[in-house]
Amino acid sequence: MAIKHNSRHLARRNAVQALYQWDITGQSVGEIEDAFINDEAFVGVQRSYFKHLIENVPRQCQLLDSQLERCISRELASIDPVERAILRLSTYELLFRPDVPRKVVLNEAIELSRVFGSEEGFRFVNGVLDALVNQKPVVESSSEKDNEVTSREWTNSDS
Repeated sequence: MAIKHNSRHLARRNAVQALYQWDITGQSVGEIEDAFINDEAFVGVQRSYFKHLIENVPRQCQLLDSQLERCISRELASIDPVERAILRLSTYELLFRPDVPRKVVLNEAIELSRVFGSEEGFRFVNGVLDALVNQKPVVESSSEKDNEVTSREWTNSDS
């Protein structure tokens, strides 16, 4: 029997793939977004949350990476790109999405790591995120433009 995933899980799953593609290819977020949204497999995905993630994770990438670098003992660039995408997405949710419970963020990250990451990658992702939630994040924004704006947009249940 197939596991039924909710639309937000599917948004995260697609966002991890899109963020991986952005990281590896350097394509614009807009091009990647269009390709995903126009794909026939993009069914049941909470489109607004997917768009929110793939637009804001790259926008906050420098800050996210600085938070992650505090929790790992090697260069972020040396981490598997799939696991890096999962860590960035999860760190974004932990820092900027107080409406998403930490437990949900951690569980989703582990599940995505099991699906897309290396064989033992989920252990690494879990360890990094555990270290992140157990320390006080240092979040400094250089301008108001960089700050996230709360919106009802991503709470809509569009598909």
